[in-house]
Amino acid sequence: MPSAGHSHWMITVKKYAYLLVVIPPALLLLSQWLWQHFGYPDLFAFLVLGFVFGLIPLLDHLVGQDPVNPDEQQEVPRLSEEKFYRVLTLLCLPMQLATIVWAGHVFMTTEMSWVGQLGWLLSVGTVGGIVAINVGHELIHKDPRLEQWAGGALLASVCYAGFKVEHVRGHHVHVSTPEDASSSRYGQSLYAFLPQAYLHNFLNAWKLEAKRLQHKGFSAVSWRNELLWWYGLSLLMTAGCGLLWGWMGVLYFVAQSFFAFSLLEVINYVEHYGLHRRKLESGRYERPDIQHSWNSNFLLTNLFLFQLQRHSDHHAYPKRRYQVLRHHDESPQLPSGYAAMVVLALIPPLWFKVMNPRVEGYYQGEEHQLASA
Repeated sequence: MPSAGHSHWMITVKKYAYLLVVIPPALLLLSQWLWQHFGYPDLFAFLVLGFVFGLIPLLDHLVGQDPVNPDEQQEVPRLSEEKFYRVLTLLCLPMQLATIVWAGHVFMTTEMSWVGQLGWLLSVGTVGGIVAINVGHELIHKDPRLEQWAGGALLASVCYAGFKVEHVRGHHVHVSTPEDASSSRYGQSLYAFLPQAYLHNFLNAWKLEAKRLQHKGFSAVSWRNELLWWYGLSLLMTAGCGLLWGWMGVLYFVAQSFFAFSLLEVINYVEHYGLHRRKLESGRYERPDIQHSWNSNFLLTNLFLFQLQRHSDHHAYPKRRYQVLRHHDESPQLPSGYAAMVVLALIPPLWFKVMNPRVEGYYQGEEHQLASA
């Protein structure tokens, strides 16, 4: 165990290391600078992808695991109240909006083949997955209205505002049960998972919001339906891109959104693969806890993702702020960080070879549970 002094030092380092979130958008700027000076725009358009899914997995294993958990009695209350952490996530909203506009301008004004255009859209979508969806996920779990609105606006910037409703009121209630389409099953490939995840996220968000309004005596088709506002904001952003750049602007905005929310659903696939909550004698499922999500404690990716990889603690305590999420050795552990696991998930035979033995090992002695996973 690290000493108290080492723990305090690491927490201070991590506080400012969360500023690494600016690197993915900055890499888009670097991409443009490189092709302006050296040419090869079709190659440098993929720079963000190479960094996130190529270099980061290697650095994860070189940097290693995060050795520090904040102390529950002293550090967690103090860190939870520090404004720096909240301000940093809120500033991601203007950064994301600026990135979309600037990257759209580059997309329209740079001569690239379809390969380069695809690389640019994938890169912008990856930035959206990190900045818009990951930070939006952090904010929608918080109570202050400003954070709720900022989280909704971030998700609207990638056309996935239904996640704001479905994730909190649906996924966190039904996680790791057959009722949750965002929890992947044992033996299910990513490509079988994605279509149902897309559809479920959209439809269940509307069902949950309609149910909330009906309980209050209001119609689902009213100004009180928050989904109408968030999807309206997405439509407004799409129209803005259309006014700026015509139909190609609309294509750009929709495509970067698709790649961003697809990255979210790939990570959903990774986070809960093969795990499930047991059904009690009462017919209810056991409470979500630290054994119902895959955990990853690789320091570098956790800094980029505001500790999203400490996902087991997040599901056990959804209101916890990112800076105080804790690692649990007893949670099921991924063999690498999310960046590497996303690449692995894209290749089902490799995914099954790596992950199925881990799921089976986790349920060793009660293999009958795998039939319910």
